[in-house]
Amino acid sequence: MAPAKREPKTFRESLTSMNGISKKTIEEHLKLYQGYVNKYNEINEKLAGLTDEDYEKANQVYSNIRALKVELSFAWGGIINHEIYFDHLGGKGGQPSGDVASQIKKDFGSFETFKKDVKATGISARGWVWTAWNYAEKRFVNYLGDAQNSFPVWNAKPIFALDTYEHAYFIDFGSNRGQYIDIFFDNVDWTVVEANFSKVAR
Repeated sequence: MAPAKREPKTFRESLTSMNGISKKTIEEHLKLYQGYVNKYNEINEKLAGLTDEDYEKANQVYSNIRALKVELSFAWGGIINHEIYFDHLGGKGGQPSGDVASQIKKDFGSFETFKKDVKATGISARGWVWTAWNYAEKRFVNYLGDAQNSFPVWNAKPIFALDTYEHAYFIDFGSNRGQYIDIFFDNVDWTVVEANFSKVAR
């Protein structure tokens, strides 16, 4: 039985009036996000329709169930990654406060060092950067992802996300990813990041 269809999330209006990231970029980017939602629903329907033969033919090289399960993780990653990213965009930048600021200072030494690490990780990544709370180590770590579903980090909760796929910046910045990352920080709403961190059981 397929789960209820997931609907694309509605994000704040200020996303389309940011400083340095154009309305066109955001509109095109949101279409990609909506595409992930549509494909996630489609894959779930196909999984619900698998036959006994599909289950009997399960195979690690190629089978219907393998293909669907792999792409389900890709579509789900595309949904969650973008929802974290868009949720905290459209703000006024600056620096975080409260527990997030204190934890960043504890784990990175300073906010500037944190930004430097995010930027270098972002330039090195092929798809994503996540700042996540590592439950085992009780600290923030900036993790790198090359695809929506690559390098999952166990026992860690992402509270901050940076999309480094070309579609996130190429219209506005061409190949200058570093400039995009700088502008991204100018548009972060840290109150959202702080709210995300407040939900982490520490």
